[in-house]
Amino acid sequence: MEMENGGGVVSAASEKQEQQGASYTYWVREATADAAPLPVPKKLSPDDILSNKSQPTTLGSVWNRAGTWEEKSLNKWASDRIKELLTSVGSVEFSGGKAEITEVSNCVGDAFLVTVRNKKRVGYNYELTLKVRGEWNIREEKKMVQGHMDIPEFSFGELDDLQMQVRISEEKDLSKEDKLQISQDLKMFLQPVREKLLLFEQELKDR
Repeated sequence: MEMENGGGVVSAASEKQEQQGASYTYWVREATADAAPLPVPKKLSPDDILSNKSQPTTLGSVWNRAGTWEEKSLNKWASDRIKELLTSVGSVEFSGGKAEITEVSNCVGDAFLVTVRNKKRVGYNYELTLKVRGEWNIREEKKMVQGHMDIPEFSFGELDDLQMQVRISEEKDLSKEDKLQISQDLKMFLQPVREKLLLFEQELKDR
């Protein structure tokens, strides 16, 4: 369909395109006028930086920012530290001799750190065997004696109930009474061993 317009001929298609073009241009112009201004970069002040640094930190791994359940094994550190502490007890003297811990020959157990709701908890359970060597004056003769001290399983917070069992190596020239006395002497290691394990427990809590 064609129409005359002031001596000119304008097609319906051309008129429709002009209307659509005008409408589109008007919409863009309106959106631009009503749009929010673009953000302007702002330099952080020292107070802003301090405020960000003062935000409370969460415990545990980076992925666990919510502070939900997370358990971390501390076995390697704990076993090495127990051995280091107990072999540093040094020599203990008795009325008839003296002895020292030469080795932690058995150290079996677990130590762990648990984060629950952004709170830290630690725990452990271990059983130990300590190798001991000493000398005693028995019937006016110096005797070298070796043995083992077994510490049954103990856990966090149970060191007041720590127990120790002594085994004397076979010595043909020691009487039953001699072995009994030596066993009683070696049980005097219980207190210094407990003190070292208390130190271990405190270090575990501070991790």
